Amino acid sequence: MLNRFLLVLLLAVISAQAQAKETATDNYKAYCMQCHGMAGNGKGVNIRDMSVMPRDHTDAKAMSGRSDETLFKVIKEGGPSIEKSVLMPPWDGVFSDEEIKDLVQHLRMLCKCKFGT
Repeated sequence: MLNRFLLVLLLAVISAQAQAKETATDNYKAYCMQCHGMAGNGKGVNIRDMSVMPRDHTDAKAMSGRSDETLFKVIKEGGPSIEKSVLMPPWDGVFSDEEIKDLVQHLRMLCKCKFGT
C-alpha cells in the first residue's frame, strides 16, 4: 500500500513538472540569449558569426520605437516580417501566442520602457 502511494505521489510530481509552463525568462534564456546576450544587450555568443548585429533589448530609446504588436510579429514570424534581418528566425510553432506575449513583456522589462515613451 505504501509503495502504491509513493508511486502515485511520484507520478503526480513528474506530471506537474512536465506541465509546468516555462516562463518568459526561461524561454528568453533558452532561445534568445545566444544572439541577444545574457543581459539582452545584443552581445550573445553567436554574434561573431553574424553579418547583422542582434537588437539590443536594453536600449530603451530603440525599443520604445517598437510597438508590442511589432515585437509580437517579429518573434512569431521572424525578421523579414518587419523588414529586418533574415537571421532573426520565426518562432511560430515553438512558442504559443501567449508565450510570445509574455516574451514581449519580458523585452519591455529588459529595456525598462513602453512603446512610445
